[in-house]
Amino acid sequence: MKMSSKHTIEIIEFSEELSESIKTLNYEWIEKHFRLEVIDITTLSNPQKYIIDTGGYIYYAKLNGEIVGTVSLIKKSEDVYELSKMAVSNKAQGYGVATILLEHCMYVANKKQLAKLVLYCNTHLKSAMHLYNKFGFKEVKLETGLYERADIKLEKTL
Repeated sequence: MKMSSKHTIEIIEFSEELSESIKTLNYEWIEKHFRLEVIDITTLSNPQKYIIDTGGYIYYAKLNGEIVGTVSLIKKSEDVYELSKMAVSNKAQGYGVATILLEHCMYVANKKQLAKLVLYCNTHLKSAMHLYNKFGFKEVKLETGLYERADIKLEKTL
């Protein structure tokens, strides 16, 4: 949780009542920059089944009592997770929400003694790339076919 003189950003875990928030935030973000893909529609329509029930985690950022951001850790193997489905509402830009969500994921990854986090991004997203580089993510070979919009894969060994 981050506190400032005016704003409090609180990180909360997934609950069934909040399942629509991950969809709403991601659709807003994806449609702003790209186009929805089948994998997005499938995963975001049932995050419980495709993220939580497969061993993953979903977190939300609340700013002044309102859900304004989300991020997921999707299980790839016992000690490798994909940092995915990060989205911050347009109205919450500039509050450091993405940084706080990423810090929380790093905390969880270290607490769970994960070996590695991977993520997929697009190099045109300059602020996202800057954030991931700041946290020590490094470029690795991008496999084809997972996300149409991804032109880079990054990973961080923990």
